[in-house]
Amino acid sequence: MVDTTTKHVQKETCDTFCYDEQKVNRIKSQVDEVNGVELIFKALSDGTRLKIAYALTLEEELCVCDVANIIGSTTATASHHLRLLRNMGLAKYRKKGKLVFYSLKDRHINQLVSIALVHAKEGE
Repeated sequence: MVDTTTKHVQKETCDTFCYDEQKVNRIKSQVDEVNGVELIFKALSDGTRLKIAYALTLEEELCVCDVANIIGSTTATASHHLRLLRNMGLAKYRKKGKLVFYSLKDRHINQLVSIALVHAKEGE
């Protein structure tokens, strides 16, 4: 038996090309302000680094050894990811004796991670 029902598929594009020139020019002049912001999302797009950043929202400061145990990795792997977060301007560190402690650089990074988590849970 052949199904002869047809499905209407809505196009996700305009049927005709037109635009609001004033609106486009106003926004176009401001769009370059996001240059560089993609680096934040690139850093957080890695699952391990996102877990580390999330852990740092739960605890203000964590030792590299703590992070390694939290994510189930070696200290070298944890240190690599933490260093990358620091180099991308998302984390900072301090050394105390033989230990190195990391924290998020500022509350904005904390908010980004928290908001992303809330957003993801809303979709469940």
